Amino acid sequence: MRLYNSLTKRVEEFIPIEEGRVSMYTCGPTVYHFAHIGNLRSYICEDVLEKLLRFSGLDVKRVMNITDVGHLSSDADTGEDKMLKGAKREHKTVMEIARYYTDAFFSDCAKLNIKTPDVVEPATNCIPEFIHMIEGLLEKGYAYKAGENIYFDTSRLKEYYVFGNQNEDELMVGVRDDVTEDTNKRNKNDFVLWFTKSKFEDQALKWESPWGVGYPGWHIECSCISMKHLGERLDLHCGGIDNMFPHHTNEIAQSESFIGHKWCNYWFHVHHLNDETGKMSKSKGEFLTVSLLEKKGYDPLVYRLFVLQSHYRKPLTFSFETLDQTAATYKKLKSRIAAVADEGNVDEAALKEWHDKFVQAVGDDCNTAMGLTLLYDVLKSELNGATKRGIIEDYDRVLSLDLLKEDEEEAVDDELRAYVEARIEERAEAKKAKDFARADAIRDELASKGIMIKDTREGVVWSRA
Repeated sequence: MRLYNSLTKRVEEFIPIEEGRVSMYTCGPTVYHFAHIGNLRSYICEDVLEKLLRFSGLDVKRVMNITDVGHLSSDADTGEDKMLKGAKREHKTVMEIARYYTDAFFSDCAKLNIKTPDVVEPATNCIPEFIHMIEGLLEKGYAYKAGENIYFDTSRLKEYYVFGNQNEDELMVGVRDDVTEDTNKRNKNDFVLWFTKSKFEDQALKWESPWGVGYPGWHIECSCISMKHLGERLDLHCGGIDNMFPHHTNEIAQSESFIGHKWCNYWFHVHHLNDETGKMSKSKGEFLTVSLLEKKGYDPLVYRLFVLQSHYRKPLTFSFETLDQTAATYKKLKSRIAAVADEGNVDEAALKEWHDKFVQAVGDDCNTAMGLTLLYDVLKSELNGATKRGIIEDYDRVLSLDLLKEDEEEAVDDELRAYVEARIEERAEAKKAKDFARADAIRDELASKGIMIKDTREGVVWSRA
């Protein structure tokens, strides 16, 4: 399997630290509002990657954080606490907001067939781990106290901009344009590890620390949660492209300064979902959520297919016109698969051959579009129906499009049809035995359920009332 590594800027053979086992970390949501579909593009792509690793025979342990510590809306000590903003908006406590939107996030994930990670850890569970790492960074001389806050000292690093040679201004464009100067910093690039004295006094959650009552900076949580569950050497770290700087850059800085060696080998970044006006966000235009797509009549898996048709390292432009096209594609694909008769015996050799084709194709930097092409190749092949369905079921372990699952309405119809036909047959047996009371009772039973039956020369026909 080969992956583009954002750290080296090239596609590399993916080689886990421990043979056969993968440690995988995913930056989770800040749970102050619903996730928009741009956020969820990243989680779909990360879900495919995890499932592809498992499909390739690897044992994966995946960890995700939940940001329920209300980090500020900038890396400086300014702006609004996102969690407090949500609490004020909905007249709830911060933790009520966190629980509600955590549940909403995973509900959206379930609708998109995104697997829940093996470990999901809220940041508020890990305050002792944050304090421990900060103490270690202070002892090693990588952090300092200023204005009663604790800062990471980027001047101690040989290289800070580990993801590229761009200058600072280029890295900042379109990412976090709300950052303002913090006069406590020794260097412009330094970042907060712990706030004790804050210009922003409304932070909702605070804890005791060696430096006084305060709260952690945003970046510290992912380093600590990852190490808590996956150890000091990490195979794979995932997130959206906007996390690359400053969040992931700062994660690497503090993690490797604390442990004294390389922390993570591979970095996987998913590019933006755009609308016609640019990057999609909660603050722009119509707030596009999974629930809104459902209200407009779309199956959430249509959106998953829309994402899989593109490559994760390319910006993707959303419009309802393209989603309509995808919905038509999804319906035709499901119809073609439903028409494949489950006949013959599964050809195990062919099943393995097509499995390996999928690993090779999609395993070339998570090329989901090629996986969909292979799916159509299976349908066009000369394989028998049972083998085709076996391969499709195999592929859907990664694609997760419910390819063999009947639509709910069709499933209900099949169940209803079986019930009605069985009752009609019982009625025929009752009439044959001249038990007309029983026959009438069956007719009345069906009528009570909205089913009208009619005796004709060709036999009994039925319809819904």
